[in-house]
Amino acid sequence: MNAPLTGTVALVTGASSGIGAAIARGLAADGAAVALVARRVDRLKSLADELPLALAVGADVTDATQAANAVARAATEWGRLDIVVNNAGLMLAGPVADAPDGEWERMLSVNLNGTLNIVRAALPHLRRAGTIGPRDVADLVTISSTSGRLARSGNAVYSLTKFGVNGFSEALRQEMVPHRVRVGEVAPGIVDTEMATHTRDGVREAFLGQVAEVTLMQPSDIADAVRYMVTRGRRVAVNEMLVRAAEQTW
Repeated sequence: MNAPLTGTVALVTGASSGIGAAIARGLAADGAAVALVARRVDRLKSLADELPLALAVGADVTDATQAANAVARAATEWGRLDIVVNNAGLMLAGPVADAPDGEWERMLSVNLNGTLNIVRAALPHLRRAGTIGPRDVADLVTISSTSGRLARSGNAVYSLTKFGVNGFSEALRQEMVPHRVRVGEVAPGIVDTEMATHTRDGVREAFLGQVAEVTLMQPSDIADAVRYMVTRGRRVAVNEMLVRAAEQTW
C-alpha cells in the first residue's frame, strides 16, 4: 500500500531544526518529496541525507526574492508543489517597555513577512496542484501558537504576530476554497525546541521557571498534527488545530 503522500511534493520552512525538521521527517515518512528551506544550509544538508527524497534550499524567507527562488527551485526540481508548511518563526519574549531596539522588527519580519513571502510565491503552484494534482487537493499550513489565541504579559509582540497569522489564514482559507487549496494553522503550546534560547538573559530564565513543572511536548507531536491535517481525504478540511502540553494551563 502506498503511503498517503506518495507522488506529492512538500516545502517546509524553518526546517533546519526543531518543529520544522520533525515536520519534514513526518511528511517524508508519508511519501512526500520534501524541499527543506532555512538559512542554515549545513543542517539542511544533514537532514536531507536522512530522507528518501529531499532537497536542501538555503534561503532567508524574510527576503521576498529568496523566498520566491526557494519555492521556484522546489517546483522546478520535481515539477509540482502540493504542500507548503510555513514553520519559520521567532519568539523574543519580554516586557514591551524593555524591548531592545530591533527585537520587534525581527519578529515582524520573520513571523509575518516571511509567511507572506512564501504564500505569495507558492499559491500559483498550490492552485495548480488542487486542480490537477494526484490528490485533487493542495495544502497550506502555518505554524501559529497558543500565543495567537491568548495574549499574556511579556509576549505582546509575539502574540501580535501570531494573532495576525491566524487572521490571515482564515481570510485566505475562504479565498482558496474554490481552488481546492486547504488553508490551516496548527497552534502549539510549549514545545522542547531551541526557540527559548533566542530570548535575552533574564527573560529566558523567567520563562524557563514558568514551564519548569510542565512536561514539554516534542517537535514530533506537532509534526503529527500537521501530518493529520494534510493526509485527510479531499472532502475534509481541518483548518485549525490547538495542541497544548497536557499540563499547560494557558
